[in-house]
Amino acid sequence: MERKEFLRSLGAGAAFALIFPCAQGCSSDDGEPVGDIKDIPTGVDFTVDLTSSEASPLANDGGFILKNDVVVVKNLQGEFIAASQICSHQGYDQVRFVNQEGGIFYCDVHGSRFEQNGTPLNQVDDNPAKALKIYQVELSGDSLRVFE
Repeated sequence: MERKEFLRSLGAGAAFALIFPCAQGCSSDDGEPVGDIKDIPTGVDFTVDLTSSEASPLANDGGFILKNDVVVVKNLQGEFIAASQICSHQGYDQVRFVNQEGGIFYCDVHGSRFEQNGTPLNQVDDNPAKALKIYQVELSGDSLRVFE
């Protein structure tokens, strides 16, 4: 069942109750989505010092940081991965890592969800997200290189 059919089957009151919190969190006071529209980063090649305060969230499984429009993650299995912070759906810079379904990438502007390898999880007509750009990572001591 597609999202529209599901919401229609609930009735107006229940659909509003489900959609209202997202609408509040996904847009500003003037109704516009929160975040900036950007191009997916190319030529990515940077290093994260894992002993720095900037990288402190990466000390824990499920932690992530945002750097150079890239989400750098220590997933729930303790592995480092990196993905574009720019959503493939409409280009908003709101992709984050969330501890759901074993750990996924999520854009809260329109609800796009992606597996850790970038594959869209909710490919539907009204949310035609393509694969999320995934970058290579290389750990050397306390230094994590993120690159294409």
